[in-house]
Amino acid sequence: MLSNQQETTNLRMSVYCALFTALIIIGAYISIPIPVGPVPIVLADFFVMLSGLFLGGKYGLLSVALYLALGILGMPVFSSGASGFAFLFGPTGGFLLGYLLLVASIGFLTDKLKPSFTTDLIGIMMGNVLLYALGITWLRITLDISWASATVIGLIPFIPGTIIKVIVALIISRTLLPAFNENMRR
Repeated sequence: MLSNQQETTNLRMSVYCALFTALIIIGAYISIPIPVGPVPIVLADFFVMLSGLFLGGKYGLLSVALYLALGILGMPVFSSGASGFAFLFGPTGGFLLGYLLLVASIGFLTDKLKPSFTTDLIGIMMGNVLLYALGITWLRITLDISWASATVIGLIPFIPGTIIKVIVALIISRTLLPAFNENMRR
């Protein structure tokens, strides 16, 4: 049987999980198509990073899994309002599934180690390497293109934006995370 404190914490984390799922959806709608390929610039990955930083591994992963499940079930949550298995298994599907690796890397590292700027940065960097590795590999296979072409389409145009997202995510987490954690202890 759960104590009132545990029930309250579980309820809060469920609400925060739903909130971050909604933020990821909003981030997917903030989409800028680029002329070199099918992968648009979105803010969904930024909110996935924040989900890992704020919610940790378990709830961060649940937040991203809920986002993907909604898209698979037909809700228009992916970039440009897309949804369904066909979109998930299309050229950008590797990046969508890579969100699970991104949030897991950040969340589980920050769960296991003392939260700090360095821990957060390492988690975000590892997560983005895994995200782009899966995304580029998936892009190469689905479009039947060379590694060089997949890298030009799926990585090069995104480097400046990813650097900015990482910096902003770190600033937000270092600024708001102490108050967030204090709120969770109440």
